Amino acid sequence: MHASVGAESVSTLVARSISDFRAAVSESFVPLQVSSHGPDHFRGVLRAASADEVHLTDLRATAHVVERTPELIARDDRSYFKVSLMLAGTGMLIQDDREAVLRPGDLAVYDTDRPYSLVFDDDFRTMVVMFPKHLISLPPNVVGELTAVRISGQEGLGSMVVPYLTQLAGNLDQLAGTTGVRLAHSALDLVSTVFTRELGLDEASADPHRALTQRIRAYIDRNLASTDLGPATIASAHFISTRHLHGLFQEQGVTVSTWIRTRRLEQCRRDLLDPMLADRPVAAIAARWGFVDAAHFSRAFKTAFGASPSEYRAAH
Repeated sequence: MHASVGAESVSTLVARSISDFRAAVSESFVPLQVSSHGPDHFRGVLRAASADEVHLTDLRATAHVVERTPELIARDDRSYFKVSLMLAGTGMLIQDDREAVLRPGDLAVYDTDRPYSLVFDDDFRTMVVMFPKHLISLPPNVVGELTAVRISGQEGLGSMVVPYLTQLAGNLDQLAGTTGVRLAHSALDLVSTVFTRELGLDEASADPHRALTQRIRAYIDRNLASTDLGPATIASAHFISTRHLHGLFQEQGVTVSTWIRTRRLEQCRRDLLDPMLADRPVAAIAARWGFVDAAHFSRAFKTAFGASPSEYRAAH
């Protein structure tokens, strides 16, 4: 969580060999193995920009295979989700015993903590959005149910989100400015909404248990500012017992109070990076999201992000 957050310029790298490309993608993403049946004729171009730990890369290349192996995972402790949007050509994503064939307009998510492969049999272009798992409001193990699942950009929510991501791919320079963080967060919010629909967590879900869990998470996000927010009020608002509530969160591997604190800290972190709120005191931002004790907030923030709130704001 200590990566550079501010606006950065767009970087472009042209790789004329498979070894150059391997070094480039391993530096841009996480360490990866890259191979090609035609290494003598390999070409690749990466254009990349970042805002608030969200890395967007527009990647074009000739045929090759990418592998994230257990050995590479063991040597690297960075933990990200990656979302690929195919823009031209086709590719296959393999993770968690699933395979997704991706064509232009298709989305898929994968997790850098577990092995995966990407196979491209011909020239292609793809956009990759890579971000730390804490940046979205869905628990990692829930998103894990969607890895290597094709999400169509031709229908449903996908048809609304894909055009936005496609525009970002073609306008990476827009991330290098005061609005870059907001654009990146908008992209993640849209992606999270697609995940929610694909996982059957929204009101359209046929699974009442999962729909309840998502309603509770949404309720928590809407009420983070309330100092009364806690297991009793949440359970009462949803006509369930606190025991049932704790059970729902245990299934996600987290406690209710930990989830509330994590969401509050993330909203505070976003506000500290927002240029529109640069004049707002740290204590006011903390109070806005339910932290009434400034000292407690500062300790919790430093534990989560490696710097005090004021240090974090000044650095970025």
